[in-house]
Amino acid sequence: MLTSRLIGMSFNTGAQLDTSQVSSGGRGSSRGGVIIGGGAGGIVLLLLSLFFGQDLTGGAYEPGQVTSQTQGDEQLNGKAFDQCMTGEDANNNDTCRVIGTVNSVQAYWSDALPADTNNQYRDAKTVIYSGATQSACGTASDQTGPFYCPSDERIYIDAAFFNDLQQKYGADGGTLAQMYVVAHEYGHHIENIIGILAKAQDEQSGPQSNGVRIELMADCMAGVWAKNASETTDAGGVTLIEPLTETDIKSALSAAAAVGDDQIQKASTGSVNPESWTHGSSVQRQRWFLNGYKSGNVNHCDTFSTSQL
Repeated sequence: MLTSRLIGMSFNTGAQLDTSQVSSGGRGSSRGGVIIGGGAGGIVLLLLSLFFGQDLTGGAYEPGQVTSQTQGDEQLNGKAFDQCMTGEDANNNDTCRVIGTVNSVQAYWSDALPADTNNQYRDAKTVIYSGATQSACGTASDQTGPFYCPSDERIYIDAAFFNDLQQKYGADGGTLAQMYVVAHEYGHHIENIIGILAKAQDEQSGPQSNGVRIELMADCMAGVWAKNASETTDAGGVTLIEPLTETDIKSALSAAAAVGDDQIQKASTGSVNPESWTHGSSVQRQRWFLNGYKSGNVNHCDTFSTSQL
């Protein structure tokens, strides 16, 4: 597992991590689906495909893909995360930090979504893998980056992506830059629960497209979680995360900027083509994260009711 003590947002050292919310490999399925919120690697491949008219994504964004059967869930947990027990472990280790973030994000949304409606929160397991694994939406790898698969309602993430986020795409080395990525993917899970995620599957692109609106909404939801993160607790009622600082918010904003379509286009091709955007510009992604953070309320995340993205 990767080890890195980062500056910024930290976990309560006495908090207990719940590793049952994650697994160490993918689950095969005969269902197909579309990868939602692929990380910077996936964005680069998709943008290059749009520029040069070739499918460079390896089918990762195509609906209806069938995956092979892999290990069952009962084999995945075991001792795979036995080094991730406490908040102190989350402070010192990238993989443990993902687990702690998953715990906090799910604790928040479990309380935030009404329990007496059809939109009641349901847990979504995060699959932490190394190199590549299978999802119900296709292969998860360094080419796709972190993503949410609505077909199996799981988040897929390789903790090594955080090195790329900093070294290749320019995010800073703060903890909230990493945690923002996880919280963003859970934003897609919320969108799936409330029935809005399917709007992103219209195969349209551009600065006002549904796909961009879905991504910016997930950024906003990540901000909402960040605002309330210091109030989330573990199973024993111990606070999971220390209060955020301005340094933490700057760290999250650096990650949002790093994965903006314009930033990635310019770095990979030397030019910017807004009509091929799928996730939003750096400025847009920062703006919507801040909308969520400043309000702390998901009602301020409706990207479909405004022309000012």
